[in-house]
Amino acid sequence: MFIHPELNDPVTAIGGTYVITGEQKVEYQGERVLVFSGHAVFDTTCCGAGGCAYALVPGFVDSYRCGKDDAGRWLSRVRPIEGAQIRKTVTAIICAQTNAHQVQFYSGSKTEG
Repeated sequence: MFIHPELNDPVTAIGGTYVITGEQKVEYQGERVLVFSGHAVFDTTCCGAGGCAYALVPGFVDSYRCGKDDAGRWLSRVRPIEGAQIRKTVTAIICAQTNAHQVQFYSGSKTEG
């Protein structure tokens, strides 16, 4: 089961801050792909400042928001997206529909417990 992250909850790290700001599903060959979008600002690094928009892809949706964990976060059943060509095509779809500069695929599902 994939645990949905909290939206609009900034995370501060040593080099700056990142936040996941959106959740959507995009279509790929009749399947739904779960996508989280966000942005990062690198403003406390020693080597300069910058930022980027990104997308995180847990995988293909088998069951969307099918339950909640003990902390009240949504759970979905997803399958990782494997294969370089499929990832390349899905990346192009996501970049065309969002302002993402980079797309990261989960290699396995983020699971509860």
